[in-house]
Amino acid sequence: MDRGALILLFGATLAWSTSGLFARAIPLDTPTVILWRGLFGAAGLVATLYWMKGSAGFADFTRLGRAGWLYALMSGIGMLFFVGALKATTIANVAIIYATVPFAAAALGWLVLREVPSRVAMLASGLALLGAVIMVGLGGDGRWQGDLMAVGMVLAMAGIIVIARARPEMPALAAGTISAIWAPLACLPFAMMVGITPGNVALMAAFGLVNSTLGFALFVYGSRRAAPVVTGLMGALETPLTPLWVWLIFAETPSAATLAGGAVVMLAVGWFIVVESRRPAPPNPPPHPPAHPG
Repeated sequence: MDRGALILLFGATLAWSTSGLFARAIPLDTPTVILWRGLFGAAGLVATLYWMKGSAGFADFTRLGRAGWLYALMSGIGMLFFVGALKATTIANVAIIYATVPFAAAALGWLVLREVPSRVAMLASGLALLGAVIMVGLGGDGRWQGDLMAVGMVLAMAGIIVIARARPEMPALAAGTISAIWAPLACLPFAMMVGITPGNVALMAAFGLVNSTLGFALFVYGSRRAAPVVTGLMGALETPLTPLWVWLIFAETPSAATLAGGAVVMLAVGWFIVVESRRPAPPNPPPHPPAHPG
């Protein structure tokens, strides 16, 4: 086991799990948060692209093609829904609904790419759906508008996974940078300058650079050195960690039904990863980037 890869992946998980903290700590409206977070995140992604590939990396923007631009569109939509959901419903609801992304991607892959999911994937999908129904339908913690945005985020993220799987040669980092530019700019007419203080700007800069740029960079380097099952297991830690930080700092305590539904979702994800890890790896599997908003 590559200990360095584990450290990188755990760092990526910690960076991504701060989303709820920033969403609760920044006392501004959603369009304003998306604007500033996105622009700082885009700047960080441009710097990351240059760091990884040098000036030659900017040529990737000319090789996007239809798949790359569709990826940028879906990724930006996912970003809008992601931040909107964080501000409109509980962090626990967003985190647990997000845990269903692999199953949504499997379903979309079956519809678009005709990749038939395994029986384990179908059973785990049903179990995860049951957990989400328990959490959202009986929990009473979140608001349905925010929960719907979280579902939209899941569908958008599933879309970019399928696009990347169908076009593995697509420059995903460049496409992600485009999405981090257009989505915030779309919020510019609705953003407000009221409440813009140096402290809030610093928080939004940290939101973009830590949660988006740092998490992505650590994941890229860590996932290259670890087996896919290890990557999946480390990424699954984000779901319980995200609401945990908010509970510890902001005392946003989930209800019993939300915790029960979340446990069912995590059970489905964990069972699926463990069972799939025992299967022999297919020859030369097509690579795909992490499905994470922003």
